[in-house]
Amino acid sequence: MTQTNDANKSMTLYHYWRSSSSWRVRWAMKIKGISYHDVPVNLLADAQKSPDYLKVNPVGFVPAIEIAGRCFGESLAILEWLEETNPTPALLPKDPLDRLYVRQLMLQIACNTQPIQNLSVMRMHSQDKAEQAKWAHHWISAGLAGYEKLLQHGKPGKFSFGDSITMADLCLIPQIYNALRFNVDSRQWPLLHGIGERGLALPECKAAHPDRQPGAQLLA
Repeated sequence: MTQTNDANKSMTLYHYWRSSSSWRVRWAMKIKGISYHDVPVNLLADAQKSPDYLKVNPVGFVPAIEIAGRCFGESLAILEWLEETNPTPALLPKDPLDRLYVRQLMLQIACNTQPIQNLSVMRMHSQDKAEQAKWAHHWISAGLAGYEKLLQHGKPGKFSFGDSITMADLCLIPQIYNALRFNVDSRQWPLLHGIGERGLALPECKAAHPDRQPGAQLLA
């Protein structure tokens, strides 16, 4: 049974519909049965740079979450807090070494892959759309290839660690979704591709999917 506390009763999630970092947090909250107020932040309109949003998250990133009047950013920090305050269903294994492995998988996406293909990074690399797509394709491919190697040396089952969803999957599957935008076919990595297909079929993942979020009609 999901555990609740007073902080859970007054959460506001600031997020962009197609942000993979935002998707991680939405998905975790769906799994744990936590309700929240939606505030879409349109990155294409640079809403994350507005004075109002910078009062929420001074560094101007999404997602951010307001809890009992206090605001916090960074998706992995939020995931860890959700796990600490709502420990069931668990998104980390019990054994400390297994937790270390799952966190390694998380960071392979959240540190080594996703940030390099963010819109701001691609714009700094080049203003040419074709060059941006080439950049994203390269780094997403490299990141997912690394994830597949880690799976080969780990304990994959239906998901990245055994047969239950963990935070690793919450990082991986949104990245697979982003990969398709840049013509990266995940079928070349059979382990993570299968995990992606199974994860996308879960009701909580569907509820957190970008296409079902406020602002999803905005075109990138």
